[in-house]
Amino acid sequence: MLLEVKNIYKSFSHTQVLHGISFNIQSGKALGLLGRNGAGKTTTIRILMDLFGADRGEILKDGKTFLPRDYQIGYLPEERGLYPKKKVLEQLIYLAQLRGLDKKTARENGIMWLQKLGVGQYQFKKLETLSKGNQQKVQLAATFICNPDIIILDEPFSGLDPVNAQILKEIIREFIKEDKLLIFSSHQMNYVEEFCEEIALIDKGKIVLTGNLREIKARYGENRLTISDVNRTPKELQEIFNISLYNIAKVTEVKKDYIIIELLGNNTKGDLFKAVGDLGLDIYKFSIYEPTLEDIFVKKVGEN
Repeated sequence: MLLEVKNIYKSFSHTQVLHGISFNIQSGKALGLLGRNGAGKTTTIRILMDLFGADRGEILKDGKTFLPRDYQIGYLPEERGLYPKKKVLEQLIYLAQLRGLDKKTARENGIMWLQKLGVGQYQFKKLETLSKGNQQKVQLAATFICNPDIIILDEPFSGLDPVNAQILKEIIREFIKEDKLLIFSSHQMNYVEEFCEEIALIDKGKIVLTGNLREIKARYGENRLTISDVNRTPKELQEIFNISLYNIAKVTEVKKDYIIIELLGNNTKGDLFKAVGDLGLDIYKFSIYEPTLEDIFVKKVGEN
């Protein structure tokens, strides 16, 4: 399944919120939909789910108009929406029936997902009696109960300890293997890097970066290297580069244990090696710089 979001515009009360949003999502892969609070992520998701319409633009599934009602969509919103005074299984069955399941299947699926997420013992408890982490797992069960074709997860790891986070990671990997279409939104960039092959970065209602994450990292790391020295601090290395190697490379960042440099002009790694050797530096580590997604996010949003 290929889902194409094409040139979506949306305004509220004469305020333009989305300005021509476009990106693609391929089933069997996870897309990281990223952006600061208020950037337009939630509005985009709600248009995708047909909770309200776009002013302009279209969403296509395999080249044809996408009709959300024809698919099961599992949506985990950042703002949770279950009933605190209702029993866990009771409300899961109710929500599943609203989405078209018969009561027997809803009950079976609800029990299965509660057990899979490690909260089966709480099925007859009121939601408000559970810890925050266990409430989050019940919310996840509500998201997955209808065996969705499309899964949208907004901050799914919120409130989960490392053990429960690992359980959810395994479930997400299973969904990807099952060729589900998965949209993943989180401010915890390490999780996005772990699952998402593609990203779409929204800022102020516009897509400012989209594409394959590995290719984006390679592009942002081009001609940049990390260097550390056995006997010198990163600050001391920075001074050496500023004084003696300023015509070969410039220091772009000073980290705790190393510096990041960018080659200048037509200089190569070999030129840098030779110059460093001539200065008698005792290099501990010399490697190609690969930026983290957080580095790219901060740089790109800052530029925009």
